[in-house]
Amino acid sequence: MRAIWSFVLIGSLLTLPALPSLSQAEEAGGAFVEGAGFTLYDTESIKGSGSSKVEQDPVCDRSKRPKIFKVEPDEAKPGQKVTIKGENFGTKECFHGVAFSAAGPAKIEYTFVNETTIEATVPDVRPGMTFIDVVAGGGNARSKGFLVQAK
Repeated sequence: MRAIWSFVLIGSLLTLPALPSLSQAEEAGGAFVEGAGFTLYDTESIKGSGSSKVEQDPVCDRSKRPKIFKVEPDEAKPGQKVTIKGENFGTKECFHGVAFSAAGPAKIEYTFVNETTIEATVPDVRPGMTFIDVVAGGGNARSKGFLVQAK
């Protein structure tokens, strides 16, 4: 029991982080503030961003979860286009992408038509059932089973 306690005590002493010295804090652009310790208070902000860039950033509504109502056609061959109908896909700037479960992390070609319609190209995968996912600002939605036909 005593050997285990010594190991834990020594192990915990070896993993304590060292606090930066005053000169290290100044080199990093930070400072020691009374009562707060090391902080980046009163440092110059990141250059290159300004009010014009912030005004151009899209405002994505994360409270509306997307839904897929139907995929037309409900079966297709690799290379063919399908139309995904639903709601809350958001704006083009806030839409993140389309995925086919059988394709893994492969990049899927798609066209954002509007908030309720996406056109996607069926990837080159083995024939069989798969799911189609759309990923928007408010989350993701999964279709019912979709049949990928043989080429």
